[in-house]
Amino acid sequence: MISTNEKIGSLIAQIRQDRGLTQSEFAKKLGTSQSAVNRMEHGRQNLSLETLGRISDVLNKQLISLSGGATNLRIEGGHELKGEITLKTSKNAAVGLLCASLLNYGITTFKAFPRIEEVYRIIEVLESMGVSVKWLPGNDIEIRRPAKLKLDRLNAQAARKTRSVLMMIGSIMHDEAEFKIPYAGGCKLGSRTVEPHLYALENFGVSIVAKSGHYQIVVDKKAPGRVTLYEPGDTVTENALFAAARTTEETIIEFASANYAIQEVCFFLQKLGVKVDGVGTTRMTVTGVPHIKKNVTYAPSEDPIEAMFFTSAAVTTNSKVTIKRVPIEFMTVELLKLEKMGLRVDQTPRYKAENGKTDLVDLTIHKHDGKLRALADKIHSLPFPGLNADNLPYFVPIAAVTKGRTLIHDWMYENRAIYYTELTKIGGQVELADPHRVYVTGPTRFTVSDVVCPPALRPASLLLIGMLAAPGTSMLRNVYTINRGYEDLAERLNSLGARITVLHEM
Repeated sequence: MISTNEKIGSLIAQIRQDRGLTQSEFAKKLGTSQSAVNRMEHGRQNLSLETLGRISDVLNKQLISLSGGATNLRIEGGHELKGEITLKTSKNAAVGLLCASLLNYGITTFKAFPRIEEVYRIIEVLESMGVSVKWLPGNDIEIRRPAKLKLDRLNAQAARKTRSVLMMIGSIMHDEAEFKIPYAGGCKLGSRTVEPHLYALENFGVSIVAKSGHYQIVVDKKAPGRVTLYEPGDTVTENALFAAARTTEETIIEFASANYAIQEVCFFLQKLGVKVDGVGTTRMTVTGVPHIKKNVTYAPSEDPIEAMFFTSAAVTTNSKVTIKRVPIEFMTVELLKLEKMGLRVDQTPRYKAENGKTDLVDLTIHKHDGKLRALADKIHSLPFPGLNADNLPYFVPIAAVTKGRTLIHDWMYENRAIYYTELTKIGGQVELADPHRVYVTGPTRFTVSDVVCPPALRPASLLLIGMLAAPGTSMLRNVYTINRGYEDLAERLNSLGARITVLHEM
């Protein structure tokens, strides 16, 4: 039996090595001896909460939750960013793929998976049901589902922290006649009902009834032939795809999302032997297989939303940054808007991601020296191939450093535009027109502040970008929301010249 100290020690050693630190270098940063570090990493030294907190700060990685303490960022802003950054794999694709893995009774291996809070929560849910999840070198992850899921042991606390748990219904329905799923959580972005999921899955014979604290699901499986989605949402489309994946008759899914996460799920389903035609369109035809037991390895592509984050950080801080391995098909409209604002962006010829499907480029964002101008028309999102809804928020700090007044219309979520006004706390001129529209006036000189993160991923990360541009020291508190979607963000920004310190409260 491996002791708790040995588990923690192994984790410390792995993160230290990921940071490129020798034991000696780590000991110096920690203010201790190399022999003490060696004892820690081999589980031969008791570790106090204070020591664990100090280790977390040195490694810029929270090892464990210390008495529920928050993680904060101290940002010394006003510094130009420079250099290269390589994107991580997609968060939204990762959670969909984890839910899709329940379709497979063989061994599923995903390569270079993101180590983020949203992924951890889904893994906790999977493990609570008896699924074996093992991290391998290089952040690969191996998943083995049992012959029978222990649905009565599902971790409700972890499930309520992520909306992605809803996508498990489309996978589980093939083997269970009745089960329950806890209410979904995730970002607080207004009223996000489960009705589109209900309408999609009822075509496959699934009934979803809201009970006290959970959804009761009853399955009388049938083949619908044709399904029109109530809305072209990503998670709704994925649920319909999972429901069709083990339905042997042909299913036509209409009014589907064609977004990047959907395409990743389709490519994975194809590796499982499911026939999927129309990938990248709003009308897909799926011919499923009754039982799937395959040992498969799939490499999800990089995250286009992370590409937009670093683009926004470069523009807002007036920096020259090269962003490597950008899924270009999901950034083309965004780049066109930026170029019309006066930004110079260079890109390499296209090359393929490791999945052999997705087109990548390397982008170089050039300094603009305050010469950007506001667009005359509004900036708004549209379903793929339009401007991505999760990329839209990153135009807020960009608009703040342009000359003129920009209208940003976030029609998809009831409350997200309201969170954009948080930038006023650091000097931004953001005027709320209504719950979906804001006017942003620039150019802005961002100022330092001490702010608690709003409870939504993209708006929270906008504050971080603004603070990077604000001369002086700011504090961004309780960044769990950001950690849901971005891995080692402080450390990666620091590699570009930012000066961010990760602080863990006891």
